Amino acid sequence: MNTVRRFATSDYFGRAARLLNLDSKLEKSLLLPSRKIKMTCTFPKDDGTLESYFGYRVQHDNSRGPTIGGIRYHPQVDGKELSALAQLMTLKTAVVDVHFGGSSGGIQCEPNNLTRSELERLTRVFTRKVQHFIGEKIDILAPDIGTDEQTMDWIMDEYSKFHGHSPAVVTGKSIVLGGSTGREAATGRGVFFATQALLADHGKSIEGSTFVIQGFGNVGSWVAMMIYKFGGKVMAVSDNTVAVKNPNGIDIAELHRHIKQKGEKLSCFDGGDIIDADELLLLECDVLVLSDALGCVLTSENAGDVKAKYIVEAVDHPTDPRAEEILCEKGVVILPDIYANSGGVIDSYFECLQNNYGVIWPEELANKKLKQCMEEAFRSIKSKSMEHECDLRMGAYTLGVGRVAEANIKRGFQI
Repeated sequence: MNTVRRFATSDYFGRAARLLNLDSKLEKSLLLPSRKIKMTCTFPKDDGTLESYFGYRVQHDNSRGPTIGGIRYHPQVDGKELSALAQLMTLKTAVVDVHFGGSSGGIQCEPNNLTRSELERLTRVFTRKVQHFIGEKIDILAPDIGTDEQTMDWIMDEYSKFHGHSPAVVTGKSIVLGGSTGREAATGRGVFFATQALLADHGKSIEGSTFVIQGFGNVGSWVAMMIYKFGGKVMAVSDNTVAVKNPNGIDIAELHRHIKQKGEKLSCFDGGDIIDADELLLLECDVLVLSDALGCVLTSENAGDVKAKYIVEAVDHPTDPRAEEILCEKGVVILPDIYANSGGVIDSYFECLQNNYGVIWPEELANKKLKQCMEEAFRSIKSKSMEHECDLRMGAYTLGVGRVAEANIKRGFQI
């Protein structure tokens, strides 16, 4: 699956480069990361034994500003996958026009097998290993799969021991340490604003439209809650095991209480019928939101049976290239990941601004600015798709690749 993701990123980049008539030397340069770091992170476990894991940090391009990207703790972390994610982040920040480049990193481990104290020691070892290659003007870390605000707090604290108080070295940290008040909901809120813009472009609205949400984690749950709040009908949601379907609409507020407050599983929710998680992808609806964090879920095997009119990619690479061809032939409109799930990095930009200037924005201001960024980006993507007579994904890629290429040229890249 990682091979599919890496191929997709390079393939889309190459197609955009051809549409832009990009110089071959510049194209090759932008395909390669500027720095790749691999390290061994050895730390004492609670029982006194030593454990070692591989850690990685990949920094892609800093022509538009310091790089930024997540750090993930997962057994499948590898350098090639992280290179693709770093490149995607470079383009994603360019699409929504925030002044960052892209990076990505992680530790090849299973965090669920480690205690809290072991995770802290591992995180601090990783931070010490990379501390000369990160910083608010170099590379900024953010939470990703298997990490959270506590991870970011540990990184900030460890980094600050060597470089002085440095809250902007990470984003997604605790509010008390300078985190953004809207960070938890930012990616999901951005997906909602992107979906709103897409539907408006087709003469539709959230109210009166039907939705299916694949993945009810942090992103999916916030998207579902906002759709519910604005009058949309969420007909089905899923986690990684089961789905709940209700043709009359699921009470998302009640489902949120069931999972978030009561700690119950989705399979125990009585507000609809339990169905297989894979079956959810094929339900008839206006909008299918893909928000499960791992794996391509739409493939050549199931794309022909998808009945949604619009697909919103709330996570990176949920649709493989062959599936996309099938869906486009059917007239399905895909709102691409490179734009749709950029709310998190936009909020990270806001967090860095607040840290650097020593101010605290009210959440309402951050949400307003996020909405403005998402709407402006959609207009720019639409303009590029019309200019190059292409779909929204290629519209976004030509926008992002063009901005990064221009920044490199302005800074003196010799063609």
